[in-house]
Amino acid sequence: MGEGVLSDVLSRARAAGVERFLVPGTTPVDSAQAVAIAAAHDGVSAAVGVHPHEAKDFDPDRDGPGLEAMTLVPQVAAVGEVGLDFHYDLSPRGKQVEVLEWMLDLARRRGLPVILHNRESGPELLALLERLGPRENAGVFHSFTETAEYGRRVLALGYRVSFSGMITFRGADNVRQAAAGLPIDALLVETDSPYLAPVPYRGKRCEPAFVVETAKKLGEVHGVGLDRVAEATTANYDRLFARRPA
Repeated sequence: MGEGVLSDVLSRARAAGVERFLVPGTTPVDSAQAVAIAAAHDGVSAAVGVHPHEAKDFDPDRDGPGLEAMTLVPQVAAVGEVGLDFHYDLSPRGKQVEVLEWMLDLARRRGLPVILHNRESGPELLALLERLGPRENAGVFHSFTETAEYGRRVLALGYRVSFSGMITFRGADNVRQAAAGLPIDALLVETDSPYLAPVPYRGKRCEPAFVVETAKKLGEVHGVGLDRVAEATTANYDRLFARRPA
C-alpha cells in the first residue's frame, strides 16, 4: 500500500470516528514495515511477530535478534500476529507450537501483550496458555470464533477478545452468541484487513473505517448503543496497547 493510499485510509477512518490503529506483522520483514508505518503516523502502533503460516521459515538464531530489537521501538505495542492454524497447516504443527512458545516468551520478557491467531486449534492453544498461567494484559484473541465458555477461560488468563466484521455476517450466529455471552468491557473490534469486511461492505477490502459497522453490531448483540461500545473497546485498546516502560 502506497503512502498516499495509506493516508487516505487513515483519513477515512478518522472521519468515521476511529482513533486507534494497530498494524500487525506476520514475518520479520513485514514486521519492520509495520514499525515504519507506525513511526510515520500519529495514533498508529505496530505489532511484530511471525504468523503460524510463516512459522516454518522462522529461525530464532537468525531472525530472533531482529524481532527482539523491534520490540524496543516506542511505537511497538505488541507481539503479533502469532498463534496456531490447524486449518491450513501451512507450517508443521510442531513448528507452529515451537515458534508460538518463542513469541510468548518474548512478549513476557518485554512486558508486551500478544495478538493471537487461532483457527481450528482452540483446544491446543488454550492448553498451552493455561500451562503458562495468567498474566495481566496478556493479549487478545483476534477475530474470535470460539464459544462464550472458551472466551471466559481466556479472559481468566488475562486475555481479551476481539470481533471482526464476521459478527455482521448472516450465517455467523455462533459469533454473535459468543459475543453476547462475554462482558462488553472485555471486548474489542478489528478489521482483520484486507479480509472480513462487515456488512454492508462485504466483498470490499476491509479498512479501519468499517469497524464502526462491527461496533454497531456488537452493540446490538449487547443491547447498548454505539457510544457504549466505543467507550469499552477504546478503554480495552488503551489498557492493552498503551506502551509501558521497558
